[in-house]
Amino acid sequence: MRILIIRHGDPDYERDSLTEKGWREAELLAERLTKMDIQAFYVSPLGRAKDTASFTLKRMNRAAEECQWLREFQPQIWKPNVPEGPSIAWDWLPEDWTKEEAFFRRDLWSTQEAMIGGKVGEEYRWIVDNFDKLLAGHGYAREGEFYRTERPNRDTVVFFCHFGLQCVLLSHLMHVSPMIFWHHLCLPPSSVTTLYTEERRKGMAIFRAQSIGDISHLYAGGEEPAFAGRFCEVFDSDERHD
Repeated sequence: MRILIIRHGDPDYERDSLTEKGWREAELLAERLTKMDIQAFYVSPLGRAKDTASFTLKRMNRAAEECQWLREFQPQIWKPNVPEGPSIAWDWLPEDWTKEEAFFRRDLWSTQEAMIGGKVGEEYRWIVDNFDKLLAGHGYAREGEFYRTERPNRDTVVFFCHFGLQCVLLSHLMHVSPMIFWHHLCLPPSSVTTLYTEERRKGMAIFRAQSIGDISHLYAGGEEPAFAGRFCEVFDSDERHD
C-alpha cells in the first residue's frame, strides 16, 4: 500500500483558500497525480485543502471523502514566548521546547503542563485513532507498533491536509514525538510525502517514507516553492521571524 500525504497549496489564510501562486501549485500537482492509479482520496474540511484537491478531482472525475480529523491540528496552549494568550500548540521557539527532555519522548511529550491545559493529547489520539480506522478499512490494522496485513495490497491512497496535521500522522507512523517533526521538518505548500508499506514477514507491515515534502512537480513546471511554513534562514533578513 502507498500513502500520499499532501499539504495544501500556498495559502490565503484570511479567505481559507489559495493565493494566485497556490492555484498554480495545485494545477501542477494535478498534472502529477492524474498520471497515477489512485484508489481513494481523502480531504480536510478546510477550504485551502479542498481547493488544492479540486484540480486533481475534476480532471480525474473523482470525489474525495471529507474527514473532520484531517483539519489542521488546532489545539491552542500557553507558551513562554506568547504571554498574551493561547496560540497553536505546534509552533515553539527552539530555546523553549528543547529545554524539556520530555518533548523528545513519544510517551511523554503530551504530558507536559502546557499540553495538558490545551487537551493536546486528546486531539492527537482522536486523529490517529481515526487514521488507523481508515487504514484498517484499506486492509492494514494497527496492532501495537506495526500493522497487521488483513488484506495486503498495492493501492495508492491520497490525503489532502495541512502541515501540523501531517506531522501528527508521520509521528504516529514512525513512532516519534510530533514535536520533532513540527520543528524539524519543512513541508512546502503542495508538497507530497510518500510512504510505502513493507511486509518483510507475512502479515506484519510498517510504513516507510520514500520521500518527504517532495515538490518535483513545481520544479517540472518552472514554479518556485513558496516560503509559507518557513522562518528566516538568517536572522538579519526581511524573511518571517515569527
